[in-house]
Amino acid sequence: MKIALACDHGGLNLKKEIIKYLKENGYEYVDFGTDNTDSCDYPDFALPAAEAVAKGECEKGIVVCSTGIGVSIVANKVHGVRCAHCHDSYCAEFTRRHNDANVLALGEKVVGAGYALKIVETFLTTAFEGGRHQRRVDKISDIEKKY
Repeated sequence: MKIALACDHGGLNLKKEIIKYLKENGYEYVDFGTDNTDSCDYPDFALPAAEAVAKGECEKGIVVCSTGIGVSIVANKVHGVRCAHCHDSYCAEFTRRHNDANVLALGEKVVGAGYALKIVETFLTTAFEGGRHQRRVDKISDIEKKY
């Protein structure tokens, strides 16, 4: 599985921890930046990561900023992306099982690295249930088409 990664300066340390986790667990990834702590604008990095997921170049994405809010807003502007901003593994599990979320947003200043990696693991290993949930995801897609 190939993962699109992105962060701004406020999420760089957590993104580095996520990269270690991905390498240790055999995941491929594409890093859309940033690679330093200079102040930068999160849309410049979250957008290309989300686009890579929407185009099918990456199966899932993980975007990080200080809170996770900004990057989640950006990612959800991309047609075909269902980005979930998660603070815990329960939400990560159910956004995969019920919403078929394909991008995870995390906040470096909100969730510690150890627990963030558990959230990442849960997000990457939980399958979509389909069934009645597919009907709901289809309704989300219909909303995207409308707007």
